[in-house]
Amino acid sequence: MEKFFINGATLEIEIAETFFSRLIGLMGRKNLDKGHGLLLAPCNSIHMLFMRFAIDVVYLDKEFCIKKIARNVSPWLGMSFCFGAWAALELPSGEAERLNLAVGQKFHRN
Repeated sequence: MEKFFINGATLEIEIAETFFSRLIGLMGRKNLDKGHGLLLAPCNSIHMLFMRFAIDVVYLDKEFCIKKIARNVSPWLGMSFCFGAWAALELPSGEAERLNLAVGQKFHRN
């Protein structure tokens, strides 16, 4: 776990850097707590097969600047992509709004 900071908030982020960890992602989990997330890197698209809950997906460049935000992506049928993104940060649905995230903002790491 690593700490990410944005807009005065601290997030606990798990990092998925291997092919297998990115493939599995959040599949099989029952939920994702507020203030927690999963960073898939490198990654510019996600699928929601075998997911049990909706998520917000924040696409980042290599400097952790937000390129796109996909809100409330539906389990099972949802998909999302962002050409040119380096990573996808998966957060609980509603977290992007709670954290007041916007394109162009930058996350900072511990």
